[in-house]
Amino acid sequence: MDSLQLIQSKIYEIRGQKVMLDFDLSEMYGVETSQLKRAVRRNMERFEGDDFMFEVTRDELSRCQFGILNKGRGSNIKYLPFAFTELGVAMLSSVLNSKPAIEINRGIMRAFVAVRQMLASPIESRVERIETQVKELKQYMEEVLVDQNDINEDTMTQLELINQTLAELQAKNRILKERNRIGYKLPGCEDEKL
Repeated sequence: MDSLQLIQSKIYEIRGQKVMLDFDLSEMYGVETSQLKRAVRRNMERFEGDDFMFEVTRDELSRCQFGILNKGRGSNIKYLPFAFTELGVAMLSSVLNSKPAIEINRGIMRAFVAVRQMLASPIESRVERIETQVKELKQYMEEVLVDQNDINEDTMTQLELINQTLAELQAKNRILKERNRIGYKLPGCEDEKL
């Protein structure tokens, strides 16, 4: 798995926003989670508002798709994690002002952009592709139906000709049967056929 996919796998949706959790970010930045949280708390004015960062509730933890219980020494998480939105992750680069943090932050920003593009553009292109396919299919079906109607009309004409020919043959057979036989008749065998 390349680094962009790895980062994308750590982007979750909580409260209708795409976020990354503090323990994933601290792992990527190569710092302790407590150190990351301490730096954020010292600079809380940079992260004001839910559009930058918010603390995940226990209820949200239990409903999310990531498995964070039973990590490390304890059996459960002692402190609730911070969830950073794209803006919050961008702000982290100013709080964690180290060369590795800046490099990791670039990758994370690229991952957020890739996720946003993946969510926005494919739907439109899929809809356009499906509309095009439906139009092509509709046109094809119309052509098939026209061809079928032509075949049906030709078949009906041919069947009428066959029926007419059969009727003519039956009429000729009746005429042939009604005709008197030509030739010598034996006495007493007038009704018998030879």
